[in-house]
Amino acid sequence: MARVVVEGLTKRFGRVVAVQDFSLEVAEGELVSLLGPSGCGKTTVLRCIAGFERPDAGRILVDDRVLNDVPPERRGIGMVFQTYALFPHMTVAENIAFPLMIRGRPREEQDRVVQEMVALVHLEGMEDRYPYQLSGGQRQRVALARALAMRPKVLLLDEPLSALDAKIREELRGEIRRIQKTLGITTLYVTHDQEEALALSDRVVVMNMGRIEQVGTPVEIYNSPRTPFVAMFVGTMNLLPGWMEADGIFRWKERALRISPDARISAGREAYLALRPERLKVARAPEEIPSGHHASLVSWPG
Repeated sequence: MARVVVEGLTKRFGRVVAVQDFSLEVAEGELVSLLGPSGCGKTTVLRCIAGFERPDAGRILVDDRVLNDVPPERRGIGMVFQTYALFPHMTVAENIAFPLMIRGRPREEQDRVVQEMVALVHLEGMEDRYPYQLSGGQRQRVALARALAMRPKVLLLDEPLSALDAKIREELRGEIRRIQKTLGITTLYVTHDQEEALALSDRVVVMNMGRIEQVGTPVEIYNSPRTPFVAMFVGTMNLLPGWMEADGIFRWKERALRISPDARISAGREAYLALRPERLKVARAPEEIPSGHHASLVSWPG
């Protein structure tokens, strides 16, 4: 297990700023998802951590070791790609053993690790099959086993389930979480699927346009969004624009709603009242709306 720290990461491609001032700490054994729409910079963050891209600013540390100038193969990081990236001319066993083979590990060790990994990802009996003889889910299991064969300190997964159908995606999602818990490996998981991120993660990092919008547990992200973007991107949300008055009164058009004191938005401030459809209830008379239960307040952008 390892602790990952990213400090002020910035990455540009020409005039395009892909990631801007990204900072995050991932605890040992934690699974953190980077969630956001396509082009928000989440894969760029992952590639910088892996060493495939060089940051323009900021530092990347694993267990207090700065990795900015360390080549990818010496970082102790395993990565699973969206497109599997398996060698078509190699069997399942040969694909899994490949990172051990190129490092000159003894054949006995290669065979032992292959059997351990095959059992871990539930591919027993398929060691001699080639990638074209496997389903998409099975190929992704091989890719995961290959990434884990060298016992990396950190595991990175870049939208590993996006090419699979819904049922297999849900099944493999549970398997990834089981394997991560079994090994206790520190993991960063990139996805644009909010259900996937909320179901898998210890914490979720919501990104937009290269920046972090919010970091929190799945419950915090869903029930207490801090920005309008998070409120609209995660789940289904109705946003009512208005402003806060004194004594915890939120005014929307001509209606006044009393919000519980823990809303923590000062009087006179513009805000959104964020309403989850499944949390609403119909009442005969006006009543207090508990913040984070039936509704949440989100600060006005800017």
